[in-house]
Amino acid sequence: MASLNDALESVRDESDQTLHVVNISGGKDSAALAVYIRTKYPEIHACAEYVFCDTDCELEETYEYLETLEDYLGKSIRRLNAITLLDIRNKPDRNPFDIILKEKFGGYLPSPRSRWCTRALKIEPFEDFIGQRQAYSYIGIRADENRDGYVAKKPPSLSNMQNIIPVYPFKDDGMGLVDIKMLLESNGVGLPSYYEWRSRSGCYFCFYQQIGEWQRLKKNHPDLFDKAKEYERLSDGFTWCEGRTLDEIAELPEQPLPILDESQGCAICHL
Repeated sequence: MASLNDALESVRDESDQTLHVVNISGGKDSAALAVYIRTKYPEIHACAEYVFCDTDCELEETYEYLETLEDYLGKSIRRLNAITLLDIRNKPDRNPFDIILKEKFGGYLPSPRSRWCTRALKIEPFEDFIGQRQAYSYIGIRADENRDGYVAKKPPSLSNMQNIIPVYPFKDDGMGLVDIKMLLESNGVGLPSYYEWRSRSGCYFCFYQQIGEWQRLKKNHPDLFDKAKEYERLSDGFTWCEGRTLDEIAELPEQPLPILDESQGCAICHL
C-alpha cells in the first residue's frame, strides 16, 4: 500500500516509470475518485490511465455513465476484457462469461461463496494489462467504510501481485459518502441512473442483488431478466438468489430497494 504523497513523488520524478492506473467500476465511488483526481490532483490525472474491466454483461446505463465520465475527464477509459485471455477472436456474439462458465466451471454459476466471476472477468484482465510493470492502482474506498473486498482481512485491492501497489486517496484525505456525492453533483457528473432502481454497480445478474432489485431488473430490463432465468434453467437447480428461483421472485409482492450501501458486496465490482 502507498500513500498519495508516495504517488505524487512518483509523478514528479521524471525518471520514475511507474504506471498510474485509476480503476473504474461503473459505480459512484470509482467515478467520484476519477473526478477527485482530475480536480485535486491534476499531476496524477495528466499521466493516469483510466481502466474499466468490461464483462460484456453490464447494464446499458453503466456504458452511458462511462461516456459521461469520459466527457468530464477529457480522456478515454480503456476497456479491458477477459476475451483477450481466452485466445479467441472478439465477436459481438462472444461473451467471456458464457465461455468461462461452460469451459472452466462446467455450468456452475458464481455465488457469494464462489466468486469466480470476479477473478476471471475483473482481476485477471487487470493483471494481464499491468503485466510485470510497476503500477500504482488507485481505488475508491472511502474513509467512512470498512469492507474486506476480494482479499480478506486486508484493505480492498484489485490484485495480490507485488508490483501492483494500491493507493486510497479518499482514505488519505478523509473523504466520506456525503463528500463523494457532493463531488459528483457539483461537477455535473451525478450518480449513475441505475441507482434509481438498483443499489450497486456490476453485472445485470449479480448474485448480490436483493429481491427488490431482481424485481426491478424485470421491470426495467425484461430481456436481461429472461437471460438470467435462462442461466438458472441450464444450471441444474442452482439459482442466483439462494433458495428462490427468479420465476418465484417475479411472483412475490414488490419488495423495497435496499439502502444505497455497497459495503456488503464485492469491493472489486461495486466500488
